[in-house]
Amino acid sequence: MMDHLIIILIGFVLAISLARIIIPNIIIISRRKGLFDLPDGRKVHRRPISRLGGVCFFPTILFAVTFLVALCKKAGWFFWMDGTTQFPELLLLCSGLTLLFIVGIADDLVGVRWRQKFLVQIFAAAMFPLAGLYVNDFYGMFGIYSISVYIGVPLSILLVVFITNAINLIDGIDGLASGLSIVALFVYGNLFIYNGLWLYSLLAFTTIGVLLPFFYYNVFGQAERGKKIFMGDTGSLTLGFILSFLTIKYAMMNFNYNGAILVAFSVLLVPCLDVIRVVIRRVRNGKSPFLPDKTHIHHKFLAMGFTVRKAMITILFISFLFSLSNILLVSYVNNTLLFIVDVAAWTGMHMYMDKVIERKKAINNVTTD
Repeated sequence: MMDHLIIILIGFVLAISLARIIIPNIIIISRRKGLFDLPDGRKVHRRPISRLGGVCFFPTILFAVTFLVALCKKAGWFFWMDGTTQFPELLLLCSGLTLLFIVGIADDLVGVRWRQKFLVQIFAAAMFPLAGLYVNDFYGMFGIYSISVYIGVPLSILLVVFITNAINLIDGIDGLASGLSIVALFVYGNLFIYNGLWLYSLLAFTTIGVLLPFFYYNVFGQAERGKKIFMGDTGSLTLGFILSFLTIKYAMMNFNYNGAILVAFSVLLVPCLDVIRVVIRRVRNGKSPFLPDKTHIHHKFLAMGFTVRKAMITILFISFLFSLSNILLVSYVNNTLLFIVDVAAWTGMHMYMDKVIERKKAINNVTTD
């Protein structure tokens, strides 16, 4: 076991080192070529900032994981993967990531219509069922257990597209998408270690490794000195797809306890529930669910008077709290009931936030008058 942990640590350090080298050079190239995300009325930043940070995610992760797997196999150190399931899963994961990497770069540089992005995402999501990865069991949630392949495959494709876009849409303030992804990946990495699935843990911790240098430049980098960067669609699509892969893999591992499906998705409750809430609100108000606005959870925290950094830290804490509580309680509480409690807590939190925002607006109006 210690040998496997050392290899995972090497992958983690290797990803950090490569990203630390690549990201400053992306910033330099963006400055020379004028490749910036310009501020507007909907965005928080006030200076032009490069949005190509995510360009380094996929190549760095791909190199670190495949290099270490090949090295271990060649040296005969460990049998990292079997050729029946894990090898096709890794190859088809890379195939889907390649498609999203291409469309992400195109979108960050020249823009891509949302219909075209959805088609590419659906095609990329279909890579998972081709590898035999799909949600095949609800473990008793809502009274559902084993799921037919005819339901599981389209459901899984829908979930992959949904999760991928949830990460993309939550990327609204510094450190939020990357921070939420780090929390989720840390939980997944440890869950896979606990279950002896070292390849998936290597993927999770390698992805954390590439995110840490980005997180530093994104959160602590100074825009006026040209040291700040965003991940763009290239980065958010990459992260969403990897998280989808790890989520579905954990959900279909046929555990002997009924909490697997809830644990698998608990780390993504914040971005997923936020997207559902925002879409329902837009549709209820007669607006297109695809048109951007300022109603996401981070916008609410800002409206309550939080700074960008405090809002980010608070949302990360909420996400970690959901994950930890579900993992600890799922063995003792019915998974359906626990999920209902999660949704109720999420709804109650937003009702309280809305009241605080309304009170703050009323006070400001009185002060202005």
